[in-house]
Amino acid sequence: MAWRLGRLGARPWWRAARGGGELGAWCRRGAGGPRGLGHGAAAGGGPWLGPGLAAALAGLAGLAAAAFGHVERARMVAKSAGTRGRPEEEEDELACRCRSLMAPPVSDLRELRGRPGDMKTKMELLILETQAQVCQALAQVDGGARFSVDRWERKEGGGGISCVLQDGHVFEKAGVSVSVVHGNLSEEAAKQMRSRGKNLKTKDGKLPFSAMGVSSVIHPKNPHAPTIHFNYRYFEVEEADGNKQWWFGGGCDLTPTYLNQEDAVHFHKTLKEACDRHGPDLYPKFKKWCDEYFFIAHRGERRGIGGIFFDDLDSPSKEEVFRFVQSCTQAVIPSYVPLVMKHRDDAFTPQEKLWQQLRRGRYVEFNLLYDRGTKFGLFTPGSRIESILMSLPLTARWEYMHSPSENSKEAEILEVLRHPRDWDS
Repeated sequence: MAWRLGRLGARPWWRAARGGGELGAWCRRGAGGPRGLGHGAAAGGGPWLGPGLAAALAGLAGLAAAAFGHVERARMVAKSAGTRGRPEEEEDELACRCRSLMAPPVSDLRELRGRPGDMKTKMELLILETQAQVCQALAQVDGGARFSVDRWERKEGGGGISCVLQDGHVFEKAGVSVSVVHGNLSEEAAKQMRSRGKNLKTKDGKLPFSAMGVSSVIHPKNPHAPTIHFNYRYFEVEEADGNKQWWFGGGCDLTPTYLNQEDAVHFHKTLKEACDRHGPDLYPKFKKWCDEYFFIAHRGERRGIGGIFFDDLDSPSKEEVFRFVQSCTQAVIPSYVPLVMKHRDDAFTPQEKLWQQLRRGRYVEFNLLYDRGTKFGLFTPGSRIESILMSLPLTARWEYMHSPSENSKEAEILEVLRHPRDWDS
């Protein structure tokens, strides 16, 4: 596992830092869509990047370059191990891709080979490679703790791979989980979907489904380094008449403890670039949806400063929506890792750490009371509770009637959470 973790996603991460942002060479061959997200001039410290972020981006490229020698050594080890007993037989592309993952795919390789063009195959490989790429980036930034890799099975059908890093040098808790499940929807889950306008026709009370996605929440230790959440998923439901409904959902959002204007602009502009590759109307629409979705109604405030959010996305076509989701996954590392590198060594006071704990309490409130993914997981028979609740921080705090001082930094972030801003202009 040591060599594998050093290798995972390193080449795509390096490209992302330089502006290529590809998940791997296979994306160019297999997806047939536009190239991955790049920063263009911004990667070199463009007009909207201050010296702090420009230095962090340069450090991002440096870390990846430093790891490159280790990557090459890992490739030689893997090649030697992977070709043992079959010296003249070329390893097929799927097996080659799987060597870079945190664990073998949830679906059997024979099944994946049997349906290479099927969206379930393409999405499973995308989320697995996204998991590996993000884990590689985070492990290198942390420099201390390693990800534990927990492969699990669901007796009702499918399973998943949960990767968690805890008590590291930089991250208090970072989880990146993949699930690929199938079976029959529970009545509660079907009810939740119908409440969003889905017209689902059951047969003998049953509604077969397939669902897969990658979900991650990353909580740094330093209160000046923000928390990030991202989730990208694909769903298929087979109705009584054999008709299949499909849709994609997902998003990515930032939750800082303290407001940093430069960080907010960088994060939102990176997501906007990813969206703009597929249409100028997507970012404004999904940014607004994100601000509305992550609303803690009983507090009258948002969970964070937003990002993008979408659900039930089923047009213009399955391939086009998949390419959009692919661009979004490629934006995760360049949107976030430079922010952590910029702030991981910032000095902070006990008061600032206390405020971080209080804000994490709000994070817990939203996830347990409002989050669709958490509810769907809890309502689905055979779900893995540990993976569903992986998003919760190790530590949080609630104080009775706590209110920050007027004109304080704590009051500043609360104002933004109550009245969302536009960050892309």
